[in-house]
Order: sequence, then structure tokens, then C-alpha cells
Amino acid sequence: MTKTKAEIRLPTKAVQNDIPFYTKVLGMRMDTIYPADDPKVAVFSGHGLRLCIDADAPEPPGTIRILTENPDEFADGERRLVAPNGTQIEIDDLNPPFHLPETEHAFVVRRLADQAPWVIGRAGMHYRDLIPDRLGGSIIASHIRIPDGGPVPDMVHYHTVGFQLIFCYRGWVDLVYEDQGPPFRLEAGNCVIQPPEIRHRVLFASDNIEVIEIGVPAEHVTTIDHEMELPTTTLNPDRLFQGQRFVHHKADQATWNDFRLPGFQSRDTTIEDNTAGVAGVHVVKRGAGDPVWTKHDGDILFTFVMEGSMTLEGEGKDPYDLLPGDAFVIPPGMATRYLNPSDDIELLEVALPGKVPTKTL
Repeated sequence: MTKTKAEIRLPTKAVQNDIPFYTKVLGMRMDTIYPADDPKVAVFSGHGLRLCIDADAPEPPGTIRILTENPDEFADGERRLVAPNGTQIEIDDLNPPFHLPETEHAFVVRRLADQAPWVIGRAGMHYRDLIPDRLGGSIIASHIRIPDGGPVPDMVHYHTVGFQLIFCYRGWVDLVYEDQGPPFRLEAGNCVIQPPEIRHRVLFASDNIEVIEIGVPAEHVTTIDHEMELPTTTLNPDRLFQGQRFVHHKADQATWNDFRLPGFQSRDTTIEDNTAGVAGVHVVKRGAGDPVWTKHDGDILFTFVMEGSMTLEGEGKDPYDLLPGDAFVIPPGMATRYLNPSDDIELLEVALPGKVPTKTL
């Protein structure tokens, strides 16, 4: 195999002035320098970079970002530096602390009939945003589809998140996860949670696959893992990933119980237990009795209409007639009622945190 190297070229006016900065301050290694009698070019390497400092380079000085586990111990704790050649140096955390934005509560209704745009996202998937304002960045809810089935051009990757749910709405998709055994098929009506930073990959999808994906916070980093191969040789289904355990919930193995709202029942996906209360996910259907007005005292309460129809009433709001593909968010303290649910009504409810204190009115 032919050996190949790549480097970034930066300008300078005096190579001699740059040598102590790049070697002593930034801790890089000088690999070459020439010509010997009047150096005009020096090459430095370190921190995953190879830099060619060249007196004849026509480019602007640029910016180098150095990410380190201990920024306070790097370059005497300086976070912003300027090299003698004019290059800006930014020092930052390699693993920045995870931040969850404060929820900006709002009553949100998103209807499929309103023709919200589908956009092309990662791996060629189509995304439809179910919470346009994302409650101040605290959550993203996406309706995702792949019109043409087959192999998915995905790579082993992970997400830096607080919570992430994949619910298969239509069709099926083949997935594989770190420490969870061989690839498996996620069928319609079933779901998985992807604990923080669990490595995984989407392998194959049926025609017209549709999933609902919930991510907290709304903006989170996806990192490609070029080293790990899936499936892993280890099997550890009880492993905790930052306090959360992988869940593959199967509808045909679930039991139905009374729901927090009178007139409905639900199957618990066990996600509340396996996330230590971070989130709760329920599939809801019609039960005995009539729907009543209620208020909840949770934080985020998102619902997606999977089947059937109902009218959503909210205090001070016009009623909304809802159909499959519609979604809504109810803020804490707002009185609502799920009126006239059809016999085949089926809702996906996601709550953060998992327990939703609810009172009837």
C-alpha cells in the first residue's frame, strides 16, 4: 500500500519565530525544516495535525482548534492564543459537559395535512419536524421515512444525548447495537431506546419504512466510530450507558393497564424503569369510561397520533380534530381533554421525566 500523508499549509514571515511557539507552547514536534541556512519552511506534527509553515504560502493564517481533556493544563491554561505567524489557536474541552436547555413550554399542534416539508437528512432519510420550535432546544421529535427499502448507507456511530427513542411506526428496519447481540428486526409497533453513546448502525429497511425519533436535547452531536465493528463479540444486555439500559420493546409481549388519563389504557414500554426515570413511553388506546379534563405537572409531554381519530380540546384554544400523523405537545398546568376518541385510536406518548403527575378536573 502506498504511504500517503496530508498536511495543512500556513503562511509565515519568519519561520524562526514560529518554532518555539509550535514546539514549546503547543507541544508539537518539528519534523522538517529547510533550507538550513535560511529556513523558509518548517513542518510540525502533533494532536492529530501536520502543519507546514511556509514563508511563500499565499493562504491566510487560519484557525487551529485543539481539544484536550485538561484545557486548564494546556498552554498554561490559555484558551485563545495567536501564533507568531498570525494563526489563531483555540483551546477547548475534548469532552464538554453535557447541557440540557431549559424547556420553553408551549402548546403545539402539528398536523400532517398542513404539509410540513420533508427534508433530506443523514443517510438519505427524509425528516419531518413534529415540534417546529423544539421547545427552546430541549427536544426534537422527527417523523422519518425511507421511501425505497434496501440497504441503508449508514456507519457505526453514536449520539451524545440525554435520551433517544426510535419507534417503528410503519414497516420494519434491521438494526445492530453494541453489546446487544446480532442484528435484529424492529417491527411496526415496537421501539428501542438508544442510551447515550451506545454504538449502533441501521442496516436494512423495508419499503416505506416510517419511524418516530425523539432526541433530547434537540441539537446533539453524532459521532462516527471508525474502529468498532458491529455486532460486538461481547454480549451484555444489562450494561448501563450513562445510567441507561438498552431497551427493545415488543408489542406482542406487553400487557395493557389503566392509563393516567381516565377512558384510556396503555402498554408500558419499560423505558421509565430502564432510564432511571429520565423518560417514559406509552402506547395508548381506548379504555373504559369517558375522557375527562385533566392537567399534568410534568415537563415535556409529547404525543403522536398513530391510528384513529380524536378531538384535542385545550383551555383557551379552538378544538383540533386529529388524524394519523398528527402530533401535539401539552405544557404543564394546561387543562386538556381527548374528546371523541375512535375505537381504533392509538397514541404514542413520550414524557420527560417519565412520571407525569396528573389530576382530573
